[in-house]
Order: sequence, then C-alpha cells, then structure tokens
Amino acid sequence: MRAVLQRVSQASVAVGGTVRGQIGWGFLILLGVCNEDTVEDVEWLVKKIANLRVFDDAEGVMNRSLLDIGGECLVVSQFTLYASYKKGNRPSWFRAGSHEHSIPLYEAFCRQLSTALGKTVPTGEFGAMMEISLVNDGPVTICMDTKNKE
Repeated sequence: MRAVLQRVSQASVAVGGTVRGQIGWGFLILLGVCNEDTVEDVEWLVKKIANLRVFDDAEGVMNRSLLDIGGECLVVSQFTLYASYKKGNRPSWFRAGSHEHSIPLYEAFCRQLSTALGKTVPTGEFGAMMEISLVNDGPVTICMDTKNKE
C-alpha cells in the first residue's frame, strides 16, 4: 500500500458536485493499493498513521500524533500512486490493484483507521472522479509505502 499524508487544517472531497466527506485538522490520506497488498499491510499502515508525530506540541515541535490531538482523517482512493513512468511519457497503471482486490483492503483500512481514532473516517467514492479541496498545514506531506517498512 502506498499513502500520501497531507497535514491539513481542512479538507473535503466531492463527487459530482456533492461533498462526500470533510474534515478539520488532521490528515488527508491518498491511498493506493497493489495486488501484493494484504491485511497485514493495512494493519501496519493504520498503526503508523495514527501514531505519526507530526503535529506541534506546546513548544512548536512536531511531537504529537493524531491520537494526541484528536485529529481527523479523510481517505481518498488513489490508484495513480502506482503509476509506472519509466518508459515513454504516458504512465502505466499495471501495478495498481484490481478493483476486486483493492476495494476490500481500502474498506478495511478505513474501518481500522476509524477504530484506531475512535471516530468516523469520511471517504471519497472508490473509482469515481473526485474533486478534492484542502488547506495544507505547514506544508507537511509524507509518503509511505508498506513495502519499505525498514
């Protein structure tokens, strides 16, 4: 799994002009799934995201996690995180997971993140064209890949 976390003061996702989810302070998470991903990848990524200390403490040092601040997450599926761009100028998506494989893992990720945070995690709509609005706080943007845990 690949995730791009953007620390935001607010974010929203709309499908067909209708807002599907919105949050205040926390993370906008763009999540990509490949066919090699498993439930273990979901579990590792949820734990890492919930405990990632990139929110300021009283001294202005990035030392607090989502759990510490009671932050929110908005999760948006993003198969383009698996773009292959080495050959030519048109990306290939052959590494992105199939819908049959990706949807259950995407849904498991959202459920487990919701449980870890103790609050509902709004989402976009898997496979839909979406419009995302955000105010990046910092900016702080972090890329994670469960295949690079070390």
